Order: sequence, then structure tokens, then C-alpha cells
Amino acid sequence: MNSIIKRIQVWDLPTRVFHWCLVLCFIGAIATQESEEYRIFHVTFGYTMMGLVIFRLLWGIIGSRYSKFSSFFFGFKKTREYVIGLLKNKPVHYLGHNPLGSIAIYLILLIVIAISVTGYCIFNDIGSNWYSEAHELFANLLITVVVIHVFGVAISSYLHKENLVRSMITGFKCGITQEGIKQNFSFLVVALAIIGSIGYFWFYQFGMH
Repeated sequence: MNSIIKRIQVWDLPTRVFHWCLVLCFIGAIATQESEEYRIFHVTFGYTMMGLVIFRLLWGIIGSRYSKFSSFFFGFKKTREYVIGLLKNKPVHYLGHNPLGSIAIYLILLIVIAISVTGYCIFNDIGSNWYSEAHELFANLLITVVVIHVFGVAISSYLHKENLVRSMITGFKCGITQEGIKQNFSFLVVALAIIGSIGYFWFYQFGMH
């Protein structure tokens, strides 16, 4: 009975909250990047993204099965096999992140850190003028990686005949029962803590200005 394919939970609530909060902040940061009038919004979006990344780094160690970095740390061999499978229209299916998706995630986390550091230096007039150029370079690099990631999600959804966007909303995919993660009340507590922290930070930021 346990081998029957059914809807199982793969993505825990904190991971999903992190993902969509990062998406909203990314869009917000892009929308406010050119306006001096909305500079405080741009900066706040940036700080929020950095906070989210710090959380994700921690959650990648102590989170649930498919949220841990150990579950999507692939070597060159598995990545090559996955790419070859894609080219042959026979990609290996991964219940969690696939090798190419994992590369995008690691790149996004690293680039957001770089953007945050350079952005902080610019906002606080620390260091030299090259920070502005580096900040813009990293921002454009992030946009590129995100576009490729979205394209990859669309391709993977088509090839595997599963809606990856929906699974990141609901947390569920189709799989064997024992492969799923268990519901945990602590997930709700952590997710609410993320939302509450963001809300408090934004209230603090605009209460000070």
C-alpha cells in the first residue's frame, strides 16, 4: 500500500513562505531601483531579501528533508546525466530540486548576498565608487539567473508533466507515501515568525522615516 503513488508533501511551509517572499521582494526591488523617490522602498526590499537568505541558509541545515542543502547538493556526474536526459527528452525525475534547479538556487543565494553587501555600502557611503557598478552588475546577474530559472521551471513542468509552481504554493507533489515529509506544527510557527519579522522590520523602517 505504501508504494501507491499519491499526493505527498514535499515542500514545508517555511520554505514556501521564504520562496514567495523572496519573489515579492525581488519584484519590488526591481520596480523601485531607478527612482530616488522610492529609494527607501528599494533599500528595505534589499534588506528583507538579505534577511530571507540568512534564514534560508539556516533552514538549509535544520529544515525538513527536501529543504536541506544535503538533499540537493549534486556532483558533476549527476548534473551531466540530468542535462543529457533533458537533451534526450528523458530527464531523470527528482522529487525535490533537480541538479540544474539546485545550481540556480545556490547562485541566487550567493548573488543576493553580494547585492546586499554592495547595496549596504552604497547606502551608508562606505568604500569607493566601484560598489555602485558592482551592485548593478550583481543585480543584472540576478535578473538573468531568475529568468533562466523560471524558464527551467517551465521546461521541467512540461517534461515531467507536473506543475512545479503549484507545488511550491501547496507543498504537494505526486510520489510514494514514505517519500513525503510529515506535517509539523513547528513549520507553522517558523513560517509565522518569518512573516512577523518581515512585518515588524517594515513597520520599523517606515516608522523611522
